[in-house]
Amino acid sequence: MASSWFPVWRKQSASAQGLVAPDETLPLGQTVIMGLQHAVAMFGATVLMPLLMGLDPNLSILMSGVGTLLFFLITGGRVPSYLGSSAAFVGVVIAVTGFNGQGINPNLGVALGGIIACGLVYTLIGFVVMKVGTRWIEKLMPPVVTGAVVMAIGLNLAPIAVRSVSSSMFDSWMAVMTVLCIGIVAVFTRGMVQRLLILVGLIVACAIYAVLTNGLGLGKPIDFSLMAAVPWLGFPTTTSPIFDSHAMFLIAPVAVILVAENLGHIKAVAGMTGKNLDPYMGRAFVGDGLATMLSGGVGGSGVTTYAENIGVMAVTKVYSTLVFVAAAVIAILLGFSPKFGALIHTIPGPVIGGASIVVFGLIAVAGARIWVQNNVDLGQNNNLIMVAVTLVLGAGDFALKIGNFTMGGIGTATFGAIILNAILTRRKAAVLNSNDVVHQDN
Repeated sequence: MASSWFPVWRKQSASAQGLVAPDETLPLGQTVIMGLQHAVAMFGATVLMPLLMGLDPNLSILMSGVGTLLFFLITGGRVPSYLGSSAAFVGVVIAVTGFNGQGINPNLGVALGGIIACGLVYTLIGFVVMKVGTRWIEKLMPPVVTGAVVMAIGLNLAPIAVRSVSSSMFDSWMAVMTVLCIGIVAVFTRGMVQRLLILVGLIVACAIYAVLTNGLGLGKPIDFSLMAAVPWLGFPTTTSPIFDSHAMFLIAPVAVILVAENLGHIKAVAGMTGKNLDPYMGRAFVGDGLATMLSGGVGGSGVTTYAENIGVMAVTKVYSTLVFVAAAVIAILLGFSPKFGALIHTIPGPVIGGASIVVFGLIAVAGARIWVQNNVDLGQNNNLIMVAVTLVLGAGDFALKIGNFTMGGIGTATFGAIILNAILTRRKAAVLNSNDVVHQDN
């Protein structure tokens, strides 16, 4: 661990051969441009997730910037990361609020109390990690567990995405068109456009929707009147949290996903930069947890480190943490523009629904990617049984009632995966040990 809280940033220009390390910096103009690129990279998901949960996307963008600055301060400017709206909250927020997928969530306050509770759990885990390290997390939640839980969340959200585009045949076909637009961008483009596949796909799908509705009159036209009615600058609308024990208990376990996600992201950045970031892991958890609590306290989404921004760093080889300060400032400026927020709200429901089909599917696939990257052996019975049960609990939204409290599918899948893995792994270890004793006696 370094003796000073912040590093002394050294000036350096990016080169084709080398990289710009976290404690190095580019000239001001290049730093701002790189910050803009990171702000754009996080934009698609950070806007889409609040829309799926019925949150104000303007406020979520603003709080993502504030949260990133808080993360920068707590980690001492040593961990390059951007904090954006987390997809892990979508299912549990919809579950506790009964949100129908359109407009602003009328029961948002209840979800915010749960988001704050999750941030508190996450922060406490961070303090523990600062004292004892991450070994216990890796033992409690190995890749086979985190992969299963992430996949279960994606499968749990699948019915929500399908129902949101099933009100009419036009909506269903427009959702299919949106999926195709995102898929085409993902496969047939390159570079930064490809990394912005959700955002670019949404823009193309909105253009097609406008032609079919505003031009040909085939569906509900896009209404731009709200954009004309709001000013360029102003404060976003805030919402006060409501602390409901049921919602808090249901949303708090999302901290498990955030821990696993952040752990993986920071290890990935450490591998790319060649720097050991383990000493700052606890600080990163605390920073992410406090940013989530702060965001939930005013009406924003829970936040997490973003793979999109890690992808940008991998391509550009620029890991300077000062770039993320620039990105955060840009996000804050966007958050203070009501006209920007009104533009987001013009995105048609079927287009959002089509994008949610892709995003929820990507969440599920991310779980499988965790298994592949960590060489998880599903041929072992303990892994196979745990994964099988977890996926059905999540996809089927299996609920358990404990007294007056009901735990939904994501909760039962998360705790079920952790408990089953602990029991079955211990049993396997006991069997292996007994076999070793038998072989030694023989």
